[in-house]
Amino acid sequence: MAFDAPLAHRVRRVLSSRHSLTERKMMGALCFMVDGHMACGVTGSALMVRTGPDAYLAALAEPGVKPMEIGGRPTKGFVLVDQNRLKSNQLLKKWVQRGLDFVTTLPSK
Repeated sequence: MAFDAPLAHRVRRVLSSRHSLTERKMMGALCFMVDGHMACGVTGSALMVRTGPDAYLAALAEPGVKPMEIGGRPTKGFVLVDQNRLKSNQLLKKWVQRGLDFVTTLPSK
């Protein structure tokens, strides 16, 4: 599956001040890694966000958000945000920040 290049570019701009940022193509998606941990990514036209298990259900309660699935099974701690919910840069920043908030609690790799 290809990823939405314009959305990936917008995410890149949001994360541009992060010194420990790397990008990695995995599972047909473009993933944005911070200190070796995936914080978010772009898969198809959706934003994949690593919320972690504690913030997972709250994220799912928001409009345009669904569980991320791998092999037909939901992946707890990861959600997909529909691109229609990311029209403004402010909303995109909010979701990217959720991924950052979780991965900054993890030890560096």
